[in-house]
Amino acid sequence: MSVYLDSNATSQVHPEVVEAVLPFLTSHWHNPSSGYRAGQEVKSAVEVARGQVADMIGASPGEIVFTGCGTESNNMALEAAAKAAGSTAPVAISAIEHSAVYRPAEALAERDHLLTVIGVDEKGLIRRDEFDRMLDHSPPGVLSIMWANNETGVVQPMAELATRAKAAGWLVHTDAIQAAAKIPIDVKEVPVDYLSLSGHKFHAPKGVGALFIREGAPFSPLARGGGQEGGRRSGTENVAYDIGLGSACEIMRGELAGGGMDRVERLRNHLEESLSERIPDLHFNGARGHRTPNVAHVSFDGCSAADLLPLLDAEGVQCSAGSACMTGKNRPSHVQKAMGFDDRRAFSSLRLSLSIFSTRSDVDYAVGVLANVIAKVRSAVAVS
Repeated sequence: MSVYLDSNATSQVHPEVVEAVLPFLTSHWHNPSSGYRAGQEVKSAVEVARGQVADMIGASPGEIVFTGCGTESNNMALEAAAKAAGSTAPVAISAIEHSAVYRPAEALAERDHLLTVIGVDEKGLIRRDEFDRMLDHSPPGVLSIMWANNETGVVQPMAELATRAKAAGWLVHTDAIQAAAKIPIDVKEVPVDYLSLSGHKFHAPKGVGALFIREGAPFSPLARGGGQEGGRRSGTENVAYDIGLGSACEIMRGELAGGGMDRVERLRNHLEESLSERIPDLHFNGARGHRTPNVAHVSFDGCSAADLLPLLDAEGVQCSAGSACMTGKNRPSHVQKAMGFDDRRAFSSLRLSLSIFSTRSDVDYAVGVLANVIAKVRSAVAVS
């Protein structure tokens, strides 16, 4: 049996998305910038997909730019916001950002922007005292806060944070890559200027993302050329994958409205309850009442994730120790260190992330394997 519990790393492409994509790799392969009818039909399909992305987050279609991935979206937003804010304007991020925000922010710091890293508490939530102090004592600049963390699933109070920052004159970006399609997002209610998402986190193909740019927000493109995407991202469109992203957004909007993610949350809760019953000396990490519905982040005393993962994989259980982008790097997660974990706890943590395709039998099998593997590892450690 094979059980996939790593949907925050990437998710299974939805069969309906595959069905939507295929015609644009076969019969409808034309360039959407072409003037003849076949090209214009493809262009119309891309605009339908743009509308589907917009609908999922409460935006208007003209505020959506298709990109190649979430990393590109993050870089586009930070570069544009920093340019608009001024050459020495401060840049502020949280201590738990993905490297796709951390690294661009550090690059801006090398160009004379003052970088502030806002800490989080032991539950992974932004420290409001640090946040408020920064806004009260810094000139306006660029703020980038991750909506939902990729490792713990902890959800930040983005409406409150963005409203406070906008009142202080800041440009606000959010990396919503792990929040989109898992919790409701409405940019009419949350006043961010820029929002990044990535299709492969919610059942679209890898290699497509989007950036929301609020109407009126300053923006200058990274890529210049033929003027595609309203001049905001030049280059011939990745039509098939744009269609796939739109299809996935439409599907997941239906899942959110129809209780699909509520089912995932119940399954996640069953996973955690079963782990608690079967395995002693474990710790669930992150704010329990402020998480995406699909993530359990767990530390197991007396174990190392590096020892657990290959044993779990041999038994058909696929999960991770944290961000897929950090796999193979022998250092504790910066997210868990920011939450105050010592190295031993950080190295003993697993991220178990579900999707709409996860089942109760998947969870029950995985719990049984985890219980057996952890008992074996702890016994081996005790003997040594």
